[in-house]
Formats: sequence, C-alpha cells, structure tokens
Amino acid sequence: MITFKELYSQLDELRVVSRAQRKKIGLRMKRMMKSSTYKTKVAKSKLRIASPEKQKVKAAKKAKEIVINKFYPKYKDMAVAQRVQIDQKIQQKYGPLIAKLTMKQMKVVKKNEIIKVKKAKEAKKDA
Repeated sequence: MITFKELYSQLDELRVVSRAQRKKIGLRMKRMMKSSTYKTKVAKSKLRIASPEKQKVKAAKKAKEIVINKFYPKYKDMAVAQRVQIDQKIQQKYGPLIAKLTMKQMKVVKKNEIIKVKKAKEAKKDA
C-alpha cells in the first residue's frame, strides 16, 4: 500500500486539471460526502492533529489562495476555462512565491489544527 508521503511526493499541488477532470472529481466528492463511512472518518479526523505532510498540503492550498486573491481577485467569478488558464499561469509565474508562502503558512495551519482539535473535543464532551 502506498503511504501518504509517497503519494504526496508524486502529487503536485498546483497540477493543471481539465474541465472534465474537475467535473468528475466534483461528482465523486459529492457521492463520497453522503456515505456514512466518510462522515465517521471526518468526525474522527477532527479529533486528531493532521500529520505534517497533510499540514503542508493545507498550507500550500492557503498559499495558492493568497496568491490568487492578490493577483486575480475575481477568480471565483470566472468561467472554468479561465480558471484553468489562470492556474497554469500561477504555476509558472508564482511557483517560487507559493513555495515561500507555504512555509510561512505552516505556522498558521499548525495553530489552526490545535484549535480545531480543542473545539472538536469540547463539542464531543458537551454532546
């Protein structure tokens, strides 16, 4: 079985996804969200601090979001085809910036993980 580290090393966070792939991923996630197994998995994961690798993925996503909000403020309103083009531009033009921001966001993500776990444990005690 492949470990998360191996999978992450193969995965490029800023990979280019076609329109058909986006739609397929969206449908798969929609189906998955309804399953009880997934819901229990999410509930359990809220009680644990994410691994450093997963924190790095979250930080990279936040860094990419920061770059998008700064240079392309209307990104969310754009058509899918335009977003695909912008994703490609961001990957080429701002790759090093995103890498640097990822390291800065690691601290924020780590702090948020601790807060997330505390809230989940309190909610579980109250329930």
